[in-house]
Amino acid sequence: MEQSSLTRVGSGRSIALAILLIFFGFLALAAPFAASTGVAIVLAWLIVFSGIVQFAHAFQTQGVGRTIWKLMVATLYVAVGFYFLVHPFRGVAALTLALGIFFVFEGVFDLVEYFRSRHISGSGWVLFDGVITLFLGLLIWKHWLRSSFWVAGTLVGISMMMTGITRLMTSIAVRRAVKYQMRTPSDSDKAA
Repeated sequence: MEQSSLTRVGSGRSIALAILLIFFGFLALAAPFAASTGVAIVLAWLIVFSGIVQFAHAFQTQGVGRTIWKLMVATLYVAVGFYFLVHPFRGVAALTLALGIFFVFEGVFDLVEYFRSRHISGSGWVLFDGVITLFLGLLIWKHWLRSSFWVAGTLVGISMMMTGITRLMTSIAVRRAVKYQMRTPSDSDKAA
């Protein structure tokens, strides 16, 4: 298969995936409660599987103390994961609180970084990002329980849509570049 055919097939798959991401991102934005619950359930299963892996790994460690410690940690992982599976709304609330705390810390770190590098051209964007992120974190934190049912789903939806749009635009650009390269004679063809 020649290079242009490979590029066309690869970019076609990438475009299809991008369209799916945009579609599912739109669904997450349209139904943020369901998306938030879905995120909490997926996260709960990841915690359970991580606990199972930790449990298996505990028996490979040297020493009784380390094995017992790893078994306790594995049990905690599995218990927390199953708790969030049984009580997904509490999982959503915990996830939203964690996101709020994360945004507050990220905003503070961005502001500190701005004051460290404010003499560099373009550092105003770091300040802008820090202020917005800090504001979002404080907003989530202030309205924590009320916002729990839409924040995670909305953020996941926005992320999926942005990833899909970025992938779509990149794939289209690759296709255009290959078409342009195929139409334009190369330097070796001009010399002949």
